[in-house]
Amino acid sequence: MSETLIQKAHQNLTPLITTAFNHTDKERAIVVYDTDCLLSTLLMQGYKRALPNALLIDFNASAPEEILSIFDSLHPFDLVVLIQSKSFRLNEFRLRVELFKKQIKVIEHPHLSRMSDDEASYYIDSLEYDAHYYRGVGRALKAKIDSAPFGVIDSGGELLVYSTPFESAKLNIGDYSDMPNTGGQFPLGEVFTEAQDLRALNGRAKIFCFGDVTYKLNTPEIPITIIVKEGQVVECENSTPAFDEILFNIRRDEGTVWVRELGLGLNRAFDKTRTVADTGTYERMCGVHLSLGAKHGIYGKPGFKRRDGKYHVDIFVDTDTFTLGNEIVYENGSWII
Repeated sequence: MSETLIQKAHQNLTPLITTAFNHTDKERAIVVYDTDCLLSTLLMQGYKRALPNALLIDFNASAPEEILSIFDSLHPFDLVVLIQSKSFRLNEFRLRVELFKKQIKVIEHPHLSRMSDDEASYYIDSLEYDAHYYRGVGRALKAKIDSAPFGVIDSGGELLVYSTPFESAKLNIGDYSDMPNTGGQFPLGEVFTEAQDLRALNGRAKIFCFGDVTYKLNTPEIPITIIVKEGQVVECENSTPAFDEILFNIRRDEGTVWVRELGLGLNRAFDKTRTVADTGTYERMCGVHLSLGAKHGIYGKPGFKRRDGKYHVDIFVDTDTFTLGNEIVYENGSWII
């Protein structure tokens, strides 16, 4: 089974590297990895085949000074892959940010140990890069979001209504031509925005899972219904102790529970039944998710200071349809634009 998954990783990573990153043998490639979980080991073997000329560095067997010295020798547009069971730390700075400053392309796979061995195949499937799908649907969604006067999420007859236009949408679709940096956290597949007027969000939404305090996916037996008034969660039905803990923490530290991010996942490897435990990975799932808490540094808002927001908790809506203006753009588990 491991050999099959390694072959699948090789198969999926090759077009990702060549199409999304435009990497060739003219540029150097460095793969820093650990083997602390099955998924990190499988990915390392997949990259070893997809990048046969790459320098492979075992993070646990190398001194930080040695790795930093190798990074210092890189040139703009070289490629670094970070395969991390947890999250690599070589100094007080985030590796990806420091590499971006040097114009290095970065593929980051963090927190792999949060996922079970049984979920490894789903993660590897999620690395398949269909450029036509991601770029076509992603750009079409952005165009509709940027021009929509309002939006509605219908989850089993519960309606959450955005009576406001949206902020200019951001794309994570493997097209970096108009971006200052090339790369980021993988897998790919998301378009995200938020309401221009946060208080113009009202209604109800059924939540089938959420990220708990350990950053892992929590799926209650019965979907939780959140009740939103003027952009804030004011009440819940069918809540659970784990979800109550999230709400308590946010209210304790921020005073109120704001709904900020509107995330539209595109990755068809994940759905309501094909899940992975790491919330940061699963948020790419083909569907709609929101964030709870004041933290959403991409979009500045009056009265919100970037450093004051402590929480950004992803919650996943049991979406039947999502409408922008008068057009349904999501239905039956798929984007239909």
